[in-house]
Amino acid sequence: MPPVRFLQIHTLHSYTAALLNRDDSGLAKRLPYGGILRTRISSQCLKRHWRKTENDPHSLSTLAGSVDSTRSRELVTKKVFEPLWAKFPAKSDVLKVLEPEFQKAVYGDKADKGKQSRQTLLLGAPELQWLASEAETLVASTSDAKSAKEAVTKWASAFLTNIKAFRENTVLPAGLAGALFGRMVTSDTSANIEAPVHVAHAFTVHAAETESDYFTAVDDLKAEDDDSGADTIQETELTSGLYYGYVVIDLPGLIKNCGGDADPTSAKKLAGGIVHNLLYLIAEVSPGAKLGSTAPYDRASFLLVEAGDRQPRSLAGAFRKPVDPELDAAVTALDRHLKKLDDAYATGEARQYLSLSDVATACGTQRSLADLAVWAQSCVGDVQ
Repeated sequence: MPPVRFLQIHTLHSYTAALLNRDDSGLAKRLPYGGILRTRISSQCLKRHWRKTENDPHSLSTLAGSVDSTRSRELVTKKVFEPLWAKFPAKSDVLKVLEPEFQKAVYGDKADKGKQSRQTLLLGAPELQWLASEAETLVASTSDAKSAKEAVTKWASAFLTNIKAFRENTVLPAGLAGALFGRMVTSDTSANIEAPVHVAHAFTVHAAETESDYFTAVDDLKAEDDDSGADTIQETELTSGLYYGYVVIDLPGLIKNCGGDADPTSAKKLAGGIVHNLLYLIAEVSPGAKLGSTAPYDRASFLLVEAGDRQPRSLAGAFRKPVDPELDAAVTALDRHLKKLDDAYATGEARQYLSLSDVATACGTQRSLADLAVWAQSCVGDVQ
């Protein structure tokens, strides 16, 4: 087993008659590649479904040590001040003074102009609880708007220093989502978190397969003698495709974000659980658009996991020239491309894979998903 820094995860998923990820016009997202237009699933779409999956035995929230997080432009409004308005109804004048200053502290100088002026920000449950505690202390300790203004001005001047100290002494301050997928805060660069999980946009290994679906809805209460036809006529786009997906996990970065600087043993244990569950989510969780009308559910038909210490590299080049829209053709192309890379670079990754194809490959040892997840988890323990 070579030294391990990176896990690379390659997948092939098949979806039929679906609209997995739409653009602003309501059409399927697309990507030109190799001179051919492909259907695409954005990395943001994939990450959100993995992050938000609930009622699943492998959801991230089931992990011991998991910490929740929320992404919104109204975190201060809904998570910090709404409970205080209910708890301190007699102090509305104080709350009116405090809330704008908290908005500016969290979102930036123009944040009190309304939610449209704020970036969509991810905060973890510890950060939200700290903010709520700070706000409640100010409300309880001030009796009128004037004293509240003086107190919150003093509080705001020390905010960046105080919250930085809080974050440095808290495991997963931004929650598990922040630890995995990172965070950028324009109003506070010290709050930025480097993402250890890197997710590519998935794309079809062949040319886009789309059709315009014309459909109607009939009014059940329409009079029997009314032969005017459908009550509603609409049109949408449906696509089919075999998608190549690619994910990289920087294991030292993940361990660090899980509290590795303070407690390496506990951080490795949590990071191992994350890797184990994330592999299941990548293989089994489908983007959830138009569930009721398309049932877009699939599990990976092929999944390759590579462990090594060299810079990662996608296998997307296997599909720069489109292949036939069949699993065997895609696996053959991927295997051929991987052999060429091995011959040229000899980077020596350890590999295990899952496959529903009958094509023989040189991708390492074939395993079940359960075995793959356990092996990937064990790789975290090999990080130096």
